[in-house]
Amino acid sequence: MVGAPLRAATANKRGRDEAMSESLLAACALVLVIEGLLPFIAPQLWRDAFRRLGTLSDGQLRFMGLASIGFGIVLLLAVT
Repeated sequence: MVGAPLRAATANKRGRDEAMSESLLAACALVLVIEGLLPFIAPQLWRDAFRRLGTLSDGQLRFMGLASIGFGIVLLLAVT
């Protein structure tokens, strides 16, 4: 009788793991789609943006990275 709840809990955990894997894959796919939009729609603008990024100092790039991480965390907390 003890085995049935254990099997149910294991099956439930497996279901959550599969859902989480699917969500993670969907999120990665969405990132690829969004990041591919600008080079597809406006390749010259994309090139110019990357040229300008190459002229920024390490501190400026780090700040942009930190701001992106912060915005991503706030957005993630807002949707979950």
